Amino acid sequence: MVEPLWLRELSPTFDWQSVAAPTRVRAWNQSALELSSEGTHYVIAHAGTSTLERSSGTFPLAAGAFASAPGAAVLNGAATDGAGLVITHSGYAGVFQLGGPIEATGRLRYIDGCTDSLLLAPPVLGDPCLNHLHIPAGTTQTRHVHPSIRVGMIVRGEGICVTPDRELSLRPGLAFMIPPGELHSFSTGASSLDVVVYHPDSDTGPTHHDHPMLNKTLIRGS
Repeated sequence: MVEPLWLRELSPTFDWQSVAAPTRVRAWNQSALELSSEGTHYVIAHAGTSTLERSSGTFPLAAGAFASAPGAAVLNGAATDGAGLVITHSGYAGVFQLGGPIEATGRLRYIDGCTDSLLLAPPVLGDPCLNHLHIPAGTTQTRHVHPSIRVGMIVRGEGICVTPDRELSLRPGLAFMIPPGELHSFSTGASSLDVVVYHPDSDTGPTHHDHPMLNKTLIRGS
């Protein structure tokens, strides 16, 4: 199940009013959830089996699946105990993608021995992305901040999130939001912790002057 527990006291529906990255967060839990035609929806399926219904077809979402879906859609877990989280980036036209389940660890090095994978990479530098953060057992992260909002869900394992005013126990199915500039860190004991996290922006990714197709196109004189 998806529980409406957040790092800040928020309702299960949360709107982040930012000109740069207007973000709406909702959960579906053994129910159907309609998604608007405006913006792109980043989906994290957590439990049971759900469907993502779009004009182009109906796509199954097992636990551990993830997706980005621009435009109108319906997330439906009413008949199959499906549950998950959806983060909508208003005004952004993304790419329809499906993937999952997440791997055991990330493929990229991160701070303090943690690893990360880009589950849904930004199509263009600066676009939103979805990440899998793996925190090994016995980790105490260095306290840090992010320049933009972070929204995500605990998908495996257990741990603790430490902020200046509280310590929160983390377990699968809990959703969270970290405001920009919020000092925080994650720590684990005997269990590792896996988190799927949405970033509204990215400082890496292809550009019109730097991308694989262009870089590997070698023009030679006749």
